[in-house]
Amino acid sequence: MIIKDILNEELGNSLRMKDRYEKELSKLPVGSLAVRNIKGNKYAYRIYRDNGKFVAEYKGRLSEIPEEEIAKWRDVKKKRASYRSSLSQLKKEIVFLKRALRGKE
Repeated sequence: MIIKDILNEELGNSLRMKDRYEKELSKLPVGSLAVRNIKGNKYAYRIYRDNGKFVAEYKGRLSEIPEEEIAKWRDVKKKRASYRSSLSQLKKEIVFLKRALRGKE
């Protein structure tokens, strides 16, 4: 019974962490910054999906965009990848814990 209590506690912790990761993901701005090379000039676009439709929002020439904004989008992209990776691992852990708790005593 002690093991079952520990697994229940771990499952609760994992579910809370999953909610936290999903909340943090929803706080991040949608999309990412993409650079297109057109006739030798580099242009920046914010790309994202809106109701399944691909949207590319023009931001301007890459040379005109402040370095801070470019760094912000790079940081957002890294954070999103990190959260998604952690969330994926956590979901697998939750499935494992639920299966372990469902087993016979």
